[in-house]
Amino acid sequence: MKQYRLPAILLAVFEIAAVGLWLIRDNLFYLFNFSYIGLSISLGVFCFIKKYKYARRSVQLLVGLYILVYLGLICRENMQIEGFWYYLFSGVFEAATIHYAVAKIFGPLVFGRGWCGYACWTAMVLDFLPYKVPKEPRKKLGWIRYITFAVSLVFVAALFLFKAGNIEYIMFWSFVVGNIVYYGTGITLAIAFEDNRAFCKYICPITVFLKPMSRFSLIRIQCDKEKCISCGKCRRICPMNVDVTDNSRNRKNGTECILCMECVKACPRNAL
Repeated sequence: MKQYRLPAILLAVFEIAAVGLWLIRDNLFYLFNFSYIGLSISLGVFCFIKKYKYARRSVQLLVGLYILVYLGLICRENMQIEGFWYYLFSGVFEAATIHYAVAKIFGPLVFGRGWCGYACWTAMVLDFLPYKVPKEPRKKLGWIRYITFAVSLVFVAALFLFKAGNIEYIMFWSFVVGNIVYYGTGITLAIAFEDNRAFCKYICPITVFLKPMSRFSLIRIQCDKEKCISCGKCRRICPMNVDVTDNSRNRKNGTECILCMECVKACPRNAL
């Protein structure tokens, strides 16, 4: 029963958020929204434990398409970081601000960067590309994420500063155009670096929130040193170039782990 503890914990976290927001906001949408996401993620983790081959990819599609198509395109909510800034500056505690608070700011204290591995609609597409195992070591380009982070902030701040008209219309189309740019950039980088996750490592502005919080994550990959034979398979297979054999919170690239479990599947001694 111990192996089923993780999906149960994840489901509990999302259900607490779902019920809490439903009662606080008096809106059934939040009960549905976070229950759906929590169930999808918990089911995916459960299927992974049962060794279902496409467990994580199934979760990516269930959650990613729901946020991209339903919330983003149908409900016209900007779920990108620009939407977070927009609602934050407006003083409105709505979809994007709640989404960021639960999934990308406070949630990572529990599940680290699991969002990147199981729910991101950008990575959902990039992970269909053939470069699942990085061909080269990580490049020192992580500073670019801070530029994209700043650009998103300045863009929305400028809309408020210059009192742009029909700002909700602008935010919707910035979501559409922003996703097209993200996909185009992500695919280009993946091909250029032969690395599906190049966009996540160097460009994605969301990691500015995710990385510091995930350092304190309760759910982490741990290595049983007595079983480990230092074969290096886990480091070679990791799409994010993380050294998971180091159990310290200061381990190299420790805040990059997306809990994809590829290292766990690759380990010949079940040490992870």
